[in-house]
Amino acid sequence: MASILITSYGTGHHDTPLADDPVTVDTTTLHNPPDDPAVRATMTQLTGQHPDVAAYVLATPGARSLIDLALDEIGQRVRHGEPYIHVHVHCYGGRHRSVAIAEQLAADLRERGHNPYIAHRHIDRPVLPSRTR
Repeated sequence: MASILITSYGTGHHDTPLADDPVTVDTTTLHNPPDDPAVRATMTQLTGQHPDVAAYVLATPGARSLIDLALDEIGQRVRHGEPYIHVHVHCYGGRHRSVAIAEQLAADLRERGHNPYIAHRHIDRPVLPSRTR
């Protein structure tokens, strides 16, 4: 069975994880809690591991298709016998969108019989200033 490592991170921290040919999931098109005045005050201090943040991110149109595309690519690599599969899930700050998607991706992989390892590289870093405000 392949060893699957999912790493969530924020590109705004300028220390992208290194891996040869990772499966890359760009979540920057999804709704970002710190950019939404309706939820900013309550969700900014939480992370994508919190059920409310995860539900908010996963409700974004296109979120499920990002996950499904990653699952398909991971499945292809497993079928081709790759022993180590790195999955990089990124957003800007690495606390909300990337974490929520990485967690859901891991849950879906577990349902398919895999045992992925998850590393949230920037989950404990301060929220970065918004690029949209």
